[in-house]
Formats: sequence, structure tokens, C-alpha cells
Amino acid sequence: MSPVPLVSHRAGVASDRARPSLLRRAGVVVAAVLAAVLGTAAPAVAHGADAPDGTDYRVEVTGVAPGRPGLTVRAVEAGARLELVNRTGRPVEVIGYSGEPYLRIGPDGVFENSRSPATYLNRTLAGDATLPDRADPAAAPDWRRIDDGPAARWHDRRTLWQEPDPPARVVADPTREQRVRDWTVPLRDGAEPVEIRGTLDWVPPPDPYPWWLATTLGFLLVGAAGLLAAGTPAGARAFAGVGAALSAGGLAAIVFTVGRELDAGASGVGGVLAGLLTGQVWALLTGLGALAAGGYALARRPAADFAVALAGACLALFVGVTNLAVLSRSVPPLPWPGGLARTLLALILATGAGATAAGILRLRTTTPTPTPTPSPTLPT
Repeated sequence: MSPVPLVSHRAGVASDRARPSLLRRAGVVVAAVLAAVLGTAAPAVAHGADAPDGTDYRVEVTGVAPGRPGLTVRAVEAGARLELVNRTGRPVEVIGYSGEPYLRIGPDGVFENSRSPATYLNRTLAGDATLPDRADPAAAPDWRRIDDGPAARWHDRRTLWQEPDPPARVVADPTREQRVRDWTVPLRDGAEPVEIRGTLDWVPPPDPYPWWLATTLGFLLVGAAGLLAAGTPAGARAFAGVGAALSAGGLAAIVFTVGRELDAGASGVGGVLAGLLTGQVWALLTGLGALAAGGYALARRPAADFAVALAGACLALFVGVTNLAVLSRSVPPLPWPGGLARTLLALILATGAGATAAGILRLRTTTPTPTPTPSPTLPT
């Protein structure tokens, strides 16, 4: 009887043993993403109290009348808040809804009047807070310091459209940009009345379907690279392309996140960094992680498929899904045109989801090459 070699048998056993290992690695990707979602759900979307992800109403400040050198006002957070910076050297008061002092901004910091109903109504964008008994616009102000700087940001119902339905003229012609109203917010500089003037306009929302189509095509293109066998030159080149795409998505996420901070009122490098580290830290880390994982794949390092799948999933979830409203809103929470904001978000979604699919598919198609070892022969 001729001897039967055991090399091919052992190769098959090695392949069978590798399958559970690959499944475990794919499972780790899913488990890590779920853990990150559950553990960072609140910080991931933290930005500012009630900061919207987009709107179809554009709030603009047209000026302060009469003008005050050193006093500047602008709309931030997609128009959800007003920001007043007072460098005049003297205190300026913001007047509440009943004519009472509401905020005082001056050289000694920012104070709010705990007796003003606006103090409580303006804490949420909807203005649906229950007023405490101490809220009395006719009572003498009871000032409480809330900030040491010269700037204050607040929701103001006079600048916003808060009805559930659009104005009648918008309902009649929602496809045309049109003025909803002119608004004013009264101030007091010492004994002299001043006012902030601005406009509220309806801006027709974009059609989200072309953006979803572009995102889906990008996802399919990037994800299909994972179908090529990992051990082939074509597969290696395709996965390097996935790494490049994921790096582009990570860079887009960083730009998008910085834009949100700029729109929230951050100024200067120090102000932007401080805002990123307090309100947008998870989005920033997600973008940096995507850049690192993309570079890891470009360098063709071991276990790059796992890193790409995990970083892509985090990118799609923490930056893409949390900002989906940008695709269907005309005014994004960024200081740039809506088309640029939607392009960045589509790139983030396509590359993040595509890299996740490519990484998991590559885990599935990866088969270790067994090393043949001398083996004894057994008589049959």
C-alpha cells in the first residue's frame, strides 16, 4: 500500500480553523461600533444646547442702530442663537420679552436676570420651559454671573419662526425664497435705547434624492473593493484605494467638524480648538481615526482590514448619521454654502459606509496560507 501525505489534510484543517477567527474579528468590529454608539451617544451629538442640524429659515443680522463702535452682533448655530460681543468698555443690556432687563454684558462679564421670564424661555430652542414663581418681569433685576467674557449667546424667539407650519405666503409658494419678516431685539446702553435689526427669510429646501444617489453609488464603489481576494495584487491595489477613500472621508469629517465650531461662534485657533475638545471631541477623533486607518491600509499593514472596517463604521455613524438633516435643509450649521456642506457629508457617508463594507468583506475573503511542514506518512 502506498503512503498518504497529510499536508493537504492539514491545510484544510488550518483553513477550517481560520474561519472562526475571521468571524470573531468581524464580530469584534460590530461589537466595538455598538459599544461606541452606546457609550458616546450623548457626546457624539453634543454641540451647543439645542443646536440644530439644519433649517429652512435664514436668520441674518443687518446691524445695530444707532451704531456702537465695539459692539457686534451676529447669528450663530444656523441662526438658532444671537451672539453679542461688547468691547465698548461699558455694560449693555438685552431687553426681554416684557420690556425687562434680561442679559447684561460688560467689562465685568455676562449676567442674567433670574427674575426675567426670558432667562428660562430662552434655555431651549422651542421656548417651552415652565416659568418658576420667581420669574417676574416687574420685579427688580436679580443679576447672576454666567460668564467672565465679553460675549453672550442666546436663543431669541423674536428672530425665529417657531410655528409648526410655515407662513401662509410660504405655503402658497414654497419653491421661492422670500422674506418672512424683519425683526428687532431691543438693547439698552446706559439710559439710551439701542436695537439689533435683522431679517428672517424662507429658503426652499434642496432635493435630497440626488445626494442620496451619489452617496449610494460612492458606497457601492468603495465597498466593492472588498470583494477582491486579499492575496492577489489586484486585491491589494483595490484595498489601498479604500484606504485613500477613507482618508478623504476622515479629512472631510475634520473640515465639517471645524465648520460646525465656526458656525457656533468660535473664533481664532484657540477658540476652535477649545470648542472641538469640549463639544465636538468624538467627531474630531472619528475624523482623525479615519485618517490613521486609511494610512494604515495604504501602507498595507497587517490587520488593516479590521482597522478600516471599524474606523469606517465610526465615521459613518458619528459624523454622517448624526448630521443627516444637512442633506435636506437649505441652511446648514456651517458658515459655508449648503452645496459644500452636503458634498462633505455625502463624502463622509459614502467613504465611511463603503470602508466598513470593504473591510468586512475582506475579512471574509481572507484565507491564511498554511506553511507545509514535513509530516510522517501512514500506511493505508
